[in-house]
Amino acid sequence: MKKKNILFLAVTVAVVGLLIGFSVNSPGTVDPASYQPAVYATPGALLPPLIAIALALITKEVYSSLFVGIVSGALLYANGNLELMLNTMLYNEEGGMVSKLSDSWNVGILVFLVILGIMVALMNLVGGSAAFGQWASTHIKTRRGAQLATMVLGVLIFVDDYFNCLTVGSVMRPVTDRYQVSRAKLAYLIDATAAPVCIIAPVSSWAAAVTSSVPDGSDINGFSMFLHTIPYNFYALCTLLMVVTIIVSKFDYGPMYVHETNARNGDLFTTAARPYGNADEEPTNPKGKVIDLVFPIAVLIVSCIIGMLYTGGFFSGENFVNAFANSNASVGLVLGSTVALVITFCFYMIRGVMTFQEFTSCIPEGFKAMVAPILILTMAWTLSGMTGLLGANLYVHDLVFSSAGFLKMFLPAIIFLVALFLAFSTGTSWGTFAILIPVVCHVFGAGDTYEMLTISIASCLSGAVCGDHCSPISDTTIMSSAGAHCEHVNHVSTQLPYAATAAAVSFVGYIIAGILGYYSESSLALIATPITLVLMLVVLLLMRKIHAHSMAHQNAPR
Repeated sequence: MKKKNILFLAVTVAVVGLLIGFSVNSPGTVDPASYQPAVYATPGALLPPLIAIALALITKEVYSSLFVGIVSGALLYANGNLELMLNTMLYNEEGGMVSKLSDSWNVGILVFLVILGIMVALMNLVGGSAAFGQWASTHIKTRRGAQLATMVLGVLIFVDDYFNCLTVGSVMRPVTDRYQVSRAKLAYLIDATAAPVCIIAPVSSWAAAVTSSVPDGSDINGFSMFLHTIPYNFYALCTLLMVVTIIVSKFDYGPMYVHETNARNGDLFTTAARPYGNADEEPTNPKGKVIDLVFPIAVLIVSCIIGMLYTGGFFSGENFVNAFANSNASVGLVLGSTVALVITFCFYMIRGVMTFQEFTSCIPEGFKAMVAPILILTMAWTLSGMTGLLGANLYVHDLVFSSAGFLKMFLPAIIFLVALFLAFSTGTSWGTFAILIPVVCHVFGAGDTYEMLTISIASCLSGAVCGDHCSPISDTTIMSSAGAHCEHVNHVSTQLPYAATAAAVSFVGYIIAGILGYYSESSLALIATPITLVLMLVVLLLMRKIHAHSMAHQNAPR
């Protein structure tokens, strides 16, 4: 047995033993209305996601780590009763795997993934991706240009992070491969321009999620509040500044430096894992043209925007802003992508670059290409459900609420850390919004300034995006790996130092903003935004200098 397998088995046995010891006796007959696990709303409620994350980082294996986390959560919920554990893990109406797979929102996202996979297979088959790569090679001359083009495309596709992750990956992967940009770097560029861009874009599914998280009956206008939080969303702004800086300065550090060095030498993956088999080496159609890629992508973008507006009631008389605020991203993306798929098929048939038989052969191929992210998403949703059943949201709610009596000027920084930890543990930004935004709205009463409320909600959004960005069980992190065809653990390990750097600077920024907002009744706290961005730039320049000195020392003759 390999050393890694022995380690995984030992850790798993130890974890299960710990959980059984932590649990109480079997609950016997369970009344769903009154039943409560022993760890409900305690620090123990966060054990399952922490176990899954720790195992994923130790073993570099995602599927079994997520499964162990799910089993751990179900076992804790059942207080050691194996029958209840199995029923909870599979059939619990609030967190079971079957329940998650029967949820219309989740199924919509899975259908959207499959349709995107089919469209990518179609574009590859007709040679659109290869033609775009050849065209880009005549216009994009350097590795820096390929990375900047990836970033710009990611920023332009701001409607939804799911759509962003897979679209940018499928379009830019041939270009970045040509200029020897590592798959890990591509995955980072995709991830860094997905959620961090959506959270500061007024017209996006994320704006709708934030708006809907403002509690009913509140005198706060959700969309107006979202607009005011944009300048204070330090993590998103620092991440975008960081992306530009590391591309322009050709500076990488941590595990990413190793991946980029190997990519320049011809190894885009660094590790032995080659996700999606030989999908990138398939023969291309010489009839393919750039329009075969650009037209379907353009139709997909327009169709998805129209689909989201449709679900928000735009064609029933609602205005544009409210339609986006009230849109159902899952339904809108499925409708839009379905229309785009039909139009793409008709376009290719008219162009004469595809037969009907070839079209039908791409359907299972597109589905197979998305099996890995679908599997991980399903288990990540289930793990999040287990965490909810254990009352982790109530524990975090009480943790934040109890800190309100502390100096309120430091509350934005505290909220940032709590949101970061909760999103990291559960893998969901939107769930974090739903938990913390109502708490923040209630913590700041009539005697507090609107500026402090704005800063605190912004810190909640910023921390949630940061935690989502770092978490190996986050759906956007998973789909960024899928879009880049990058080994998921490689993406997480190379991205984490970058995200941690931006998080540290953002935390300092919220301390500054909290102090300024607490003592001023105007927008004086906005001064904290340029201060934070300058601090981010200074930190990156210092790290570049330290890294260069370290490399020079290692390469010096001895």
